Amino acid sequence: MLLKYFYDEQLAQASYLVGCQIKGEAVVIDPARNIEPYLSASEKEGMKIVGALETHIHADYVSGGREIANRLGAKLYVSDEGNDDWKYKNIEHLSHTLLKDGDTITLGNLTFEVMHTPGHTPESISFLLTDGGANANEPIGIFTGDFVFVGDVGRPDLLEKAAGEAGTSVSGAKDMFHSLQRFKRLPDFLQVWPAHGAGSACGKSLGAVPSSTVGYEKRFNWAMQYDDESAFIDALLAGQPEPPTYFAIMKHVNKVGPNIIHELEDPQEITDVKQIKELLNSDTQVLDTRDAQAFSKQHIQGTINIPYNQSFTNWAGWIINYDQPLYLLTDPKQVNGIITSLRSIGIDQIAGFIDVNKTIKHMDNLESYNNITPDEAKQWITANDPVVIDVRNQSEWEQGHMEGADHIMLGTLKDRLQEIPKDRTIIVVCQSGGRSAIGASLLQANGFKKVLNLAGGYSRWLTEVVIPQ
Repeated sequence: MLLKYFYDEQLAQASYLVGCQIKGEAVVIDPARNIEPYLSASEKEGMKIVGALETHIHADYVSGGREIANRLGAKLYVSDEGNDDWKYKNIEHLSHTLLKDGDTITLGNLTFEVMHTPGHTPESISFLLTDGGANANEPIGIFTGDFVFVGDVGRPDLLEKAAGEAGTSVSGAKDMFHSLQRFKRLPDFLQVWPAHGAGSACGKSLGAVPSSTVGYEKRFNWAMQYDDESAFIDALLAGQPEPPTYFAIMKHVNKVGPNIIHELEDPQEITDVKQIKELLNSDTQVLDTRDAQAFSKQHIQGTINIPYNQSFTNWAGWIINYDQPLYLLTDPKQVNGIITSLRSIGIDQIAGFIDVNKTIKHMDNLESYNNITPDEAKQWITANDPVVIDVRNQSEWEQGHMEGADHIMLGTLKDRLQEIPKDRTIIVVCQSGGRSAIGASLLQANGFKKVLNLAGGYSRWLTEVVIPQ
């Protein structure tokens, strides 16, 4: 048996290439939209990808299942559980199999048994894997998707908060409780292979370890310690992070089907200075992907800064308008990676890219903002009565915040600009200074010119201002 692990750090998303080496065939479980890594790995191993298995309709990234089926002629295996609102659509033209609890998929010596595990979503399924080539008649492990993570379980509130399905949080939590009772009856030795790791918004306390065992999770996973359904529901729904707004878009895209990547046009570089000036002086959606320090010192008026780092896709999903063409101001050497990241969350309207370092030299409408220390912020607050905007998550805010600050979580900032006065200086704060820098760029792009970013964020504020008192 072949088992290869793939991990996208920006999405905290795991997928798996599983194959029978005797037969020379493999399947991909919960594939990412960019299927090139699977193609490379299967070619290296001398295996043919014949199927894509999906645990559920994903909300946080565009699945590559249909990409694999379309490009390779492989079979798509998807859930047929749950209600009619959460059935896969537009797959009739693809080779596919709809799966119910107890169904099996055979691949040479390998057998995948379907286990319906609702809770995160109504249609969620897991796959128990048995390796007959090892003379085993018991499964070796379980691919849990967003059902059970290392140290956590899938959140049941996404359908209600992100997709507008009223009342589904509590019903999903009830389903999760009963699914976990079934999980607890599995053998302790089974390996657990989840679809996400630490940093994913699909849970609230995911571990950074890539895999676990049923026995370990039964003993140490907080969600496995509840025998009372009501207490479990309360605990599961409490403290869940804000779901990114793009989750609703992803649910729809994965339900009805995304664009096929090789049918999309690759964005071209724009080099004509006159064209660039006309573009940047118009009401156009332009994203500057440089690091926050470089952007703060000098940037083109009206542009938004989301640094191309590990949290790039998350904030792009929150902030970018999916219905409007997007232009990139970036280092051309990073373009391919940035495009892959944006497409991973369904941002396909990338109209072109511009060399940011060359372009800035020719632009007149440049601006900047200052990064201030906690001591400088304290002086500003005392002398100038600025507006302090805390852009952290709700749970961070509740644990402590600057006195007199207003809380507007970064992902919701663009929709709440009317709450902020434009005639006063604004100090933007987060936990360490990264999210607040994005917030500062968003404010400036929307006409707020008196913007300051608190360097080091609330953590540094506590250390240098609050604790010394």
